[in-house]
Amino acid sequence: MIVAGITTPIVNVLADVIDWLGPHGTIGLPWPWAIVALTVIVRMLLVPLTVKQIHSMQNLQRHAPEMKEIQRKFKHDKQKMNEELMKFYKENRINPAASCLPILLQIPIFISLFFLLKDFTTTTDYCGPPQCVPGDNLEWLGLINILDPAREGWGVLLVVIYVVSQLASTYFMSATMERTQRMIFFALPFLFIPFIINFKAGLVLYWATTNLWTVGQGIVTRRLVPRTKVAPQKKSSRTPPRAEPVSASEPRTAPEPAAVSQASSAAPRRVKRKKKRGRR
Repeated sequence: MIVAGITTPIVNVLADVIDWLGPHGTIGLPWPWAIVALTVIVRMLLVPLTVKQIHSMQNLQRHAPEMKEIQRKFKHDKQKMNEELMKFYKENRINPAASCLPILLQIPIFISLFFLLKDFTTTTDYCGPPQCVPGDNLEWLGLINILDPAREGWGVLLVVIYVVSQLASTYFMSATMERTQRMIFFALPFLFIPFIINFKAGLVLYWATTNLWTVGQGIVTRRLVPRTKVAPQKKSSRTPPRAEPVSASEPRTAPEPAAVSQASSAAPRRVKRKKKRGRR
């Protein structure tokens, strides 16, 4: 398979790392916890790109009103709108692709882990009961076996953790998306369930762990990183001009004759009473 051949170097590196973390390696973790530790190592290596991702998202939020104005102005000409947006990105040093780099780099690792778990017994020193010494492989405190499908046993609980963590991760990562895009991303975890339940439990464990890392990263970012101020939106041609107050130095124009007549007709008439003269 072409994909398997391309990812072979990554598969070999992951196999060496998991062997080092596993029960027979230097660290001596059970296999499920070795995958959790592998996920943490991968996310720590991606921290510099994650910082760039956060700055890129903040930059997009800061200039969101101006970009919406460009989209509104050229909504009938998609080509012109894309040209103006690219020009706007260049002028303000915005890189929209920076927010996708950590996700794009995790895709080859995820695929490589898929092929690694597919032939896990031949590529690593894996052993499971009853081959291993009792207590050598705790199988994540007796809940799951990383080589079993996620639909078996306690793997269903792992799928539920994946769905919840994916929804929470999407909540933090889709702050700059439009409403329709956010709804699509929120629906994806449920659409993936028929495929996820057939994956190895170790692969689902890796996915759920990286989602939980993203959730924790989003919480820390919201607390530690100050909120960015939104750039003032430029005035639109549709915005009516604001009425300016009349200064005291400007001469006041005389009222219209019709207005004078209406005012005079509306005012009540005063009837003068004649004073009675006293009798002499």
